[in-house]
Amino acid sequence: MIEHFRQHLQEKCRLSPDRAVLVGVSGGPDSLCLLHLLWKLGVPLAVAHLDHSLRPESSADAQYVGEIAAAMQIPFYTAREDIGAYADRHMLSIEEAARVVRYHFLFEQAARSQAQAVAVGHTADDQVETVLMHLLRGSGLSGLKGMVAYSLPNPWSREIPLIRPLLATWREEVETYLRSNGPQPLEDATNRDPRFFRNRLRLELVPSLATYNANLRQLAWQMADTLSDDDQLLADITQDAWKSCLAQQGDNWLALNARGLAELTLALQRRLVRRAVHQLRPGLRDLDYAAVGRAIAAINSSGGCDLVGGLRLWREDSLIWVATWDAEIPALGQDGQFWPQLSSRQAIELRLPGTIDLDGGWRLTADLSAATPAILTAALSNQDPYQADLDAYLLFAAGAPLELRARRPGDRFQPLGLNGHSLKLSNFFINRKLPRRARDRWPLLTCGETIAWIPGLQLAHNFRLHEDSTRIVHLQLARTSPQ
Repeated sequence: MIEHFRQHLQEKCRLSPDRAVLVGVSGGPDSLCLLHLLWKLGVPLAVAHLDHSLRPESSADAQYVGEIAAAMQIPFYTAREDIGAYADRHMLSIEEAARVVRYHFLFEQAARSQAQAVAVGHTADDQVETVLMHLLRGSGLSGLKGMVAYSLPNPWSREIPLIRPLLATWREEVETYLRSNGPQPLEDATNRDPRFFRNRLRLELVPSLATYNANLRQLAWQMADTLSDDDQLLADITQDAWKSCLAQQGDNWLALNARGLAELTLALQRRLVRRAVHQLRPGLRDLDYAAVGRAIAAINSSGGCDLVGGLRLWREDSLIWVATWDAEIPALGQDGQFWPQLSSRQAIELRLPGTIDLDGGWRLTADLSAATPAILTAALSNQDPYQADLDAYLLFAAGAPLELRARRPGDRFQPLGLNGHSLKLSNFFINRKLPRRARDRWPLLTCGETIAWIPGLQLAHNFRLHEDSTRIVHLQLARTSPQ
C-alpha cells in the first residue's frame, strides 16, 4: 500500500520535500492512516484537530490526538468550537457547519505555521459517496467529478493548497494498514447516525446500489477520475470566458458584461453563474439546477432573482450584477468604468477656467477660448459625450452662474437635436436607459435653472455652438484615477 500511496502523493499532490504539511486529524482511521503514512515517508508534518463539541467525549478525543502527535514528535494545534451554535446562527446543517468551521481552522493554522499544504484523509470511498451526494442534489459535471487530490485556489485559500493523498485508497486498505502499522483509531458514534445525509449514503444507499452492480464503487470512482480531467479542460475554457466577461469585482459584489455573457453557449453561461456564486460564497455547495436556471432566465430577460446563500442577481443596462443583499453596489457603468457621481446634492459653482472633482476619480475642467476657425470646426464635429463646447455669449447673456448639481424635482431638459422641445429630465434618463441608481447624483451642468449639459449623455439645445460663435466654453469630464 505504501508504494501506491507514495506514487499518488508524487503524481497528484505536488509537495515540496522540505516544507511542512498540516494534517487534519480527527482521530478516526482515515486521518490516522494518512498521518502515519506521511510520517513514515519522512514528510515534515504538523497536526491540527478541531473539537466540534458535538459529543461528551470530544475533549478526550482531542487529548488522544495530541498524545499521538507528541509520541511522533510532531507540532500539535487544537481548538474547540460550538458547532451546534454556529449552525443555528448561520442556518446550516450540523454537517455543513462542522465542515465550514473545520476548514477555516485548518487553513488558519496552516497560514500561521507556514505549512505548504493542508492534507485531509478523504478516501476513495468518500469520493464515491461525494459523487452520489452531488448526483442526488442535481449537480452538473463539476459536482460529478467529486473531490480532487490537489485544490488551489480553494474556498479557504488562494495560496495554500488542499490535498487528499488517500483519494485513490479504499477504506479496506486503510483498516488493513492500521491493524499492522498505525495507532488505534477512535470510534465516532456519529458516523453511524442515520440523521446525517452522508451516513445514510454510506450505510444504506451504497450497499443497496451494490446489489445492482457489485463493481459500483470502482465504477463511480473511475467516472469521477475521468470527469475530473474533462472538467479541467472546461475549467480552462471557462477561465477565458470569465476574463472576457468580468467587468469589475468587489468584496461582496461582481459585475459581468451582459452582452459578452449573452454571446456564450448555455453551458458556459451556467458555468459562469456557478463561478460568480463561488467567488462570493466560496464554501457554498447548495447551488442546484433550479438556482442556476433562475439566473439564466434573469440574464436573458433583463430581470432579477434571488439565488442562494443570501445572493441576488439582476441586470442593469448592459451589466449583470451578482451581490449579497447588504453589499454597497458601486456606481459602475456599462463600460466597466465607475460612473461620474456627485458626493452631495448641493450645487457647486464652476468658474472659468476652473475644475471640480467628483466621486469615482472624475474631474470636470472648464476653459474659455476664442472661436478660431480650427477650434470651431473641431468643436462642431466633436463626438465625445464627455466633452462639450458651449457658446460663451449665450451663457453669459443668461446672467446666471454655471453650476454643477444633481437633479431636482421638476427638472426639464432641451436635448440638442430636438429643435428646442423639452422633456422631463426623468423621461430623458429613461429614454437613454440610464440605470435608476445612477440618476439621483448624476452631474448636471446648469446655467441658472437651465440644464446646459448632461456629461456623458447630451448637450443642451439652448447653448449650442453656431458657425458665427465668437467665444467657446470647452468642458471635459474625465477620470483621473481609479476609485
